[in-house]
Amino acid sequence: MIRFGIIGTNWITSEFIHSAKRIKDFKLMAVYSRTEERGQAFAKEHQVPLVFTDLEEMAKCDEIDAIYIASPNSFHASQANLLMSHGKHILCEKPLASNEAEVNAMITCAKENNVLLMEALKTTFLPNFKSLQQHLNKIGTVRRYFSSYCQYSSRYDRYKEGEILNAFDPTFSNGALMDIGVYCVYPLVTLFGEPEAITGLCYKLKTGVDGQGSLLLQYGEMEAVIMYSKISNSYVASEIQGENGSIIIDHMNPIKEVKIIYKDGTVENISVPQDEPAMYYEALEFIELIKNRKVESTINSYENSLITARIVEEARKQMNIVYPADRG
Repeated sequence: MIRFGIIGTNWITSEFIHSAKRIKDFKLMAVYSRTEERGQAFAKEHQVPLVFTDLEEMAKCDEIDAIYIASPNSFHASQANLLMSHGKHILCEKPLASNEAEVNAMITCAKENNVLLMEALKTTFLPNFKSLQQHLNKIGTVRRYFSSYCQYSSRYDRYKEGEILNAFDPTFSNGALMDIGVYCVYPLVTLFGEPEAITGLCYKLKTGVDGQGSLLLQYGEMEAVIMYSKISNSYVASEIQGENGSIIIDHMNPIKEVKIIYKDGTVENISVPQDEPAMYYEALEFIELIKNRKVESTINSYENSLITARIVEEARKQMNIVYPADRG
């Protein structure tokens, strides 16, 4: 059994627990919360034996093997590094950290302590993303990657009423690109690697974070166009265009249906059964890596996380979005 601790008591941690409990080697042992009251309530809801309000104590606990981090982005690096220095394996929510420097520091810490560090970007582990990868050659030379993820946030209504929540607060290294735009960037990096040039534009909110934006990324033979938003919805599918046809992706989070439309109009549905909750597949990968004594995923690899961090940081620089974490 892999004994897990959880950092965070929000909906995403509940979703992770629901998904991971379907894996026979997952055992939930502990939760960390800044307040005892919230920690105890979460522990009662999910039958968690141990509650911590001191992260150092959690790090020293010998009843925990691995920790899933789902705290605000600005805390990821410091929390992960503390825990890894005590030998804990880390599955950290996307984005892995505030910027490339923090990601590099986390990778260095993981290597020094011989522990597994993996970014919890679930899309790349989904069976339908793997099917996409396996069939990509069918569309010939790829000319364009277009990815859209625009989802109106209920928190934006509260923002317009004057309440600044974490989602729109630069103190926590947040904003639309960090929150949902990364779902478009990471699969791009997984499929095509690092771009040669990046252009980023956004609509900037008064708090200093992006409410929506667009990225244009140049590769040798292709370009990538990404649009994302937390202040509007989009119902447009994403698409990878090749000279022989196009792959249509229903939604970036999660991908449920994938099909190829060839030049002659023929349609091939390449979707595969995906019966488990979306977070199940990343949790399974993480647990299997630990069981096999691996300290890096070949899917959500250090290189993919670093390239993604570089893309996002360069785009933010062009948008003049600066976090406290960027100042060191």
